[in-house]
Amino acid sequence: MSEFEAQIGNASATLPVDPELGRPSRVRGPARAGDRRLLVAIGLAGALGALARYGLERAVPAGAGGVPWGTFLINVSGSLGIGFALVMFADRFPRARLGRPLVVTGFLGGYTTFSTYVVEADTLFRHHEVAVGAAYSLGSLLAGAAGALAGMLLARTVVRLERARRERTDR
Repeated sequence: MSEFEAQIGNASATLPVDPELGRPSRVRGPARAGDRRLLVAIGLAGALGALARYGLERAVPAGAGGVPWGTFLINVSGSLGIGFALVMFADRFPRARLGRPLVVTGFLGGYTTFSTYVVEADTLFRHHEVAVGAAYSLGSLLAGAAGALAGMLLARTVVRLERARRERTDR
């Protein structure tokens, strides 16, 4: 084994499952019982997110020109939710150690769908809907980024208003 492989092996042996958990977890070897429970919980939350995505995909059919509005709405609302949740768990609920992995990694990770977005964009391009495919591709990326930013700003506003309310009642 080379020195580089040894360094990589040592580094990967102490990577955390999630940075919010605050304790390292071995990547190799048997998982600890707490890690297994966390992984099962993330998997179940991911399954719920996937079911929510499936329901919305069924409720919002593709529009004129084959625009996949369901996937677009899912990814933008999921980006908004991820932005909101990340700020709330960091600023408002920092002790909810399992909240971020369950909500963001599990539910919203299962809900949002980059792979479907790519397949649908490819389908539009293959069907010679170049303008629609380009607008969908770029629009999804920009709207997703805007959704994440809006979620973060909304959460920061909620946290700021709650702190101000708490300060007024403490006086």
